[in-house]
Amino acid sequence: MKAHDALYIDGAWRPAAGHDTIEVVNPADEQVVGRVPAGTVEDVDAAVRAARAALPAWAATPPAGRAALIGALRDVLVARKDEIAETVTAELGSPLPLSQAVHAGVPVMVAGSYAELAATYAFEEKVGNSTVHHEPVGVVGAITPWNYPLHQIVAKVAPALAAGCTVVLKPAEDTPLTAQLFAEAVAEAGIPAGVFNLVTGLGPVAGQALAEHAGVDLVSFTGSTAVGRKIGAIAGAAVKRVALELGGKSANVILPGADLARAVGVGVANVMTNSGQTCSAWTRMLVHTSRYEEAVELAAAAAAKYADRIGPVVNAKQQRRVLGYIEKGVAEGARLVAGGPEAPRAQGYYVAPTVFADVTPEMTVAQEEIFGPVLTIIRYEDEDDALRIANGTVYGLAGAVWAADDAEAVAFARSLDTGQVDINGGRFNPLAPFGGYKQSGVGRELGAHGLSEYLQTKSLQF
Repeated sequence: MKAHDALYIDGAWRPAAGHDTIEVVNPADEQVVGRVPAGTVEDVDAAVRAARAALPAWAATPPAGRAALIGALRDVLVARKDEIAETVTAELGSPLPLSQAVHAGVPVMVAGSYAELAATYAFEEKVGNSTVHHEPVGVVGAITPWNYPLHQIVAKVAPALAAGCTVVLKPAEDTPLTAQLFAEAVAEAGIPAGVFNLVTGLGPVAGQALAEHAGVDLVSFTGSTAVGRKIGAIAGAAVKRVALELGGKSANVILPGADLARAVGVGVANVMTNSGQTCSAWTRMLVHTSRYEEAVELAAAAAAKYADRIGPVVNAKQQRRVLGYIEKGVAEGARLVAGGPEAPRAQGYYVAPTVFADVTPEMTVAQEEIFGPVLTIIRYEDEDDALRIANGTVYGLAGAVWAADDAEAVAFARSLDTGQVDINGGRFNPLAPFGGYKQSGVGRELGAHGLSEYLQTKSLQF
């Protein structure tokens, strides 16, 4: 697609108030693939005003009408799936097959799920002598990250629209072209002017202006825990609703009776997919001491197969960050069994698939979110030890448990301080709530739980 040199506000592409732009760089070859406006405080204000003006009519639209338009949006995303995949590959560096299957495919599933939910959700219910109405919270400020650029947009915008809210989106500055393509799809689907608005820009300028704006009723943010704290503080000071999907340091717990080869193979794939830029990646593999060295050998061999299959990380800053963590792991005494701190290619922001063994729970690489293709393998002595290690971080976003049977895995998973756990290789479910415990966030995305984030209740007593 060709980048727009404008912002999408009130149903039209209009010039930004300022003249600054953001260069979009392909991380695979470091070439500029487009430029977009760096939106200002004035632009955010215009977008919020448009969303506020469109709110009454959109909130009053019958759920079936909102459902039909979300379904039309899904159909446009299907029709443009190849363009979506090519755009994600150009600005994120994701290999094209991954862009086609995940970056373009999953948002279609999520949009479809909200088209169905908008038509079937109980927006009104009887509770004793009361009627409870579930009403839109209002104008939503959505701030999305770069790692899954379209999925993160759809996971916020689709439920907000299904609820009857209007939206102002500020996407990550690294992947704004995908957001522009989404705005084109919104227009093509016939969603009314002002219901969805797009302001590209820098986080400290446009993002902060959106979070602080008095006309925004709810801020939905996905990104780092550090930025999430700031947004939470801004929202709290204004007594404003907030939904935060933040960092993770998830455990992949392999109990002694599990199929070790499968658990390790799936675990390595989980970490290497999207070049490790997944907040729910199982970056800590916990293995019983009796099978530890076998697991290390399997993981090293599996990681080596990804050397030419994964794309780069998103930018030079992220590459330096990830390589710095690998150097820290070596300095703290972890054993490097695959990859390492040297960039594997002269051009592009690549990081070698890396596996650390002999990692102890207190090491930096076992505690902090690296957000790159780096796996740490930690040994445990018994299930109590495994549980202590698995729960021993400030995060609690996701994880996995492998055991001889599902019942054993479930018994262990129920004790994890974690929002979502895959049992013996459980599959992605777009209807299941996604979100974290502890510093991994506040609120849930996807399915009916994700829809409820954008609703407030009013009870009428009779």
